[in-house]
Amino acid sequence: MDYPGNLFVVAAPSGAGKSSLVKALRELDAKVQPSVSHTTRAPRGQEKHGREYYFVSDAEFDAMIAANQFLEWAHVHGHRSGTSRTAVEARITNGEDIILEIDYQGAFQIKKIFTNTVLIFILPPSMDELRARIERRGEDSPEKIELRMHNARSEIAQASQFDFVIINELFDSALFDLKAIVHAQRLKFSAQRRARPDTFRALAIS
Repeated sequence: MDYPGNLFVVAAPSGAGKSSLVKALRELDAKVQPSVSHTTRAPRGQEKHGREYYFVSDAEFDAMIAANQFLEWAHVHGHRSGTSRTAVEARITNGEDIILEIDYQGAFQIKKIFTNTVLIFILPPSMDELRARIERRGEDSPEKIELRMHNARSEIAQASQFDFVIINELFDSALFDLKAIVHAQRLKFSAQRRARPDTFRALAIS
């Protein structure tokens, strides 16, 4: 499927700083908009229904799966999360740039459907720093922290399958890298041709 908008997918182990980087990018670049995922987990901190996620019950999630309403969905840290198919398709075909924060399993599912998807993986500088960041959040029990660290090892092993990798050691540097990836994608020949077909036809460029 060809479409004028760009689709960016950002994945990372819990605590690597994915959400903070995407939030900062959106504050700097109004053209990049999120697609809010559905999740069966409970809200954390100041999260609100419809802003960070749509928080749904297991029964509601099952019904959405049965109705084929997800572009992708996966089990993540004992819960399920998924991306609305119709919401993403409608917006990128309308020329919008969409950014998704999802698990690597979902990233691979989306890449199979939308081959122009740009996959970006956020890495921590070390496993010790990753653990320290998770502990500083103060949101997880010791058992949950161990689960996140265990999952992080298998998640990090998937980084080689992504188009770009950012090491989030210094936040400002990592944000600069993320902005550079988004800007470079928009300037690719294929992306420009999708976004500006009239200009390419007027210049007789195929």
